Order: sequence, then structure tokens, then C-alpha cells
Amino acid sequence: MNKVEERYDIETEVLFPQGQHMDVAGLAAASQPWSNRTLTQVNDAVVRLGVLEGDFHWHKHDHEDEFFYVVEGRLDIELEDRTVSLAPGQAVTVPRGVMHFPHARGRVVVLMVEKAGVVPTGD
Repeated sequence: MNKVEERYDIETEVLFPQGQHMDVAGLAAASQPWSNRTLTQVNDAVVRLGVLEGDFHWHKHDHEDEFFYVVEGRLDIELEDRTVSLAPGQAVTVPRGVMHFPHARGRVVVLMVEKAGVVPTGD
């Protein structure tokens, strides 16, 4: 584990098999910032729950797009040429290969969808 990975509590194993009830709000409420849990797998993608606060780091995913949907709080995603600001109910897809830097403004709960096997901290 490198120094970047040590800052985050990331679990890539699926918590809820298909067909199992998920209490996403309850899991989010019980999670501390910079946790990332893989909720379920849908075809060749995974749905992750992130509880964030503060800055992540600049990174990219060479082969995978990454979808962010804000449930709670405000998330700014800095791209190389602009910043996308997301409030609850808003989303963005960061295309593969694009450097991005998520900034959580206070406590943020976000759902992320990305290809199974992606390295959450970037390539």
C-alpha cells in the first residue's frame, strides 16, 4: 500500500450480492470520511458509496470512465480545463484518461459507477 492509498479506507469487495436489500443511507451515516465501499456489481460495472471530506488527489483512470452522483453535500471535481460543481441530485461522468481532482466541500456522500476492477485511487 502506498502513501496515497493509506489516506483512504477503500474496500473493493462487493458488500451486497444481487437481489439483497441495501440500506445505503444507513451505511453512509455509519461511515467516516474517505471511505469507499463497493455496494454491488451490475454487469461489468460496480456501484460504490463514497463518504468524502476534503481533497482526494489528482488522478486518472486510463481505461475506465467514472460516474459521480452526489447524494449529500457539495462536490467539486477539478479537471485540467475547468471545475464541475455538483450539488445533491447532480452528476457527471469523467471520461477515461482525464485527470481529475475531487474536492469535497464538507461531508459529501456520493455514488460512483465504474468498471469492475478499476483502481479507485487511479492508474
